[in-house]
Amino acid sequence: MVGAPNTSQARKIMLLGSGELGKEVIIEAQRLGVETIAVDRYDNAPASQVAHRSYTVDMLDGVQLKRLIEKEKPDYIVPEIEAIATSTLLDLENEGYTVVPTANATYLTMDREGIRRLASETLKIPTAKYAFANDIKELEEAVHKIGFPCVIKPVMSSSGKGQSICQSAEDIESSWKEAVDGGRGKKTRVIVEEFISFESEITLLTVRSVSGTTYCPPIGHTQKDGDYIESWQPHFMSADQLAQAEEVAKKITDSLGGYGLFGVELFLTANGVYFSEVSPRPHDTGMVTMITQDLSEFALHVRAILGYPITGVKLYAAGASKTIKATKESETYLITGLNDALSVENTQVRVFGKPRTTKGRRMAVVLHTNETVELAINGVRKAAEPLAISYSE
Repeated sequence: MVGAPNTSQARKIMLLGSGELGKEVIIEAQRLGVETIAVDRYDNAPASQVAHRSYTVDMLDGVQLKRLIEKEKPDYIVPEIEAIATSTLLDLENEGYTVVPTANATYLTMDREGIRRLASETLKIPTAKYAFANDIKELEEAVHKIGFPCVIKPVMSSSGKGQSICQSAEDIESSWKEAVDGGRGKKTRVIVEEFISFESEITLLTVRSVSGTTYCPPIGHTQKDGDYIESWQPHFMSADQLAQAEEVAKKITDSLGGYGLFGVELFLTANGVYFSEVSPRPHDTGMVTMITQDLSEFALHVRAILGYPITGVKLYAAGASKTIKATKESETYLITGLNDALSVENTQVRVFGKPRTTKGRRMAVVLHTNETVELAINGVRKAAEPLAISYSE
């Protein structure tokens, strides 16, 4: 049952983090008659432009966050970013609020340490070797323990911020600075990971719902500096690889619990499938599902949250996505080339509407379908080529 938004009969979702992924979650929730509230740390975030109401607060401030949640009394609290006062969510869940998928899952996945220890040490899932460091001296010890090359990341970040490959002892100091500058929150703790030689890396979108566990066809992607550039679906995997991937995804998501969509990142190697990371929410590489699947990752997330059945996922066609990124900071920018991009058959463009650009920030995504993955990748590159961001001085 569902009542009209802004009435006492409404079902109410509060989104904590309101970027381009949250915007699609809000739209899908409204399609099912849900009242939506968008919260972010800055004004006019993409999801706040389409929500019934929006607020700007420091989500790392537990007092502010709790006050807002107690004012709105949402039926579902849906974290969409890592930088949230998770201890406050744990307290609120104990008071009877529903956190998606659970407050503990949000707490564990907020930083890389909690989820890596769960996967490797508790669930015995194959992962890269890893170590943690709180300062430059500990980092030097960790790097020499793991060996060169290695990957250094902040324990809490998003979109690859703060990630670097450390090739030699001369790189340690710059990698430390990059990780600390790129991390979210007040933590300076970093993770050092063994550099895995992989054949490819994928995202296996995994949905936990009243219908059980459902998997989307695997999504391949390329990254630069830890941030996704292109993704495609389906990514070819052998039957054995797919079975291993689904087993890993089920183990990790069953352990986290709750209902919702999880983005499980995996490495495909000559020695089998390795776990990389998991996010308990829609994944940026999964934006391709807006053009490939009957139910996008956002629609699946909302259905699962609300307790509705998910009878399966239908892949309509092979598809690919490509991001359009800013090259500098500006509050006065224009995205140009849309006419030419949309002249390419089977192409869609999503412009996020962010109020300002920063270097490397995603501002739009191009989506394209075709008969094969190879044609889809070529097509999305062709469509993205005329798109550009211009800045006023």
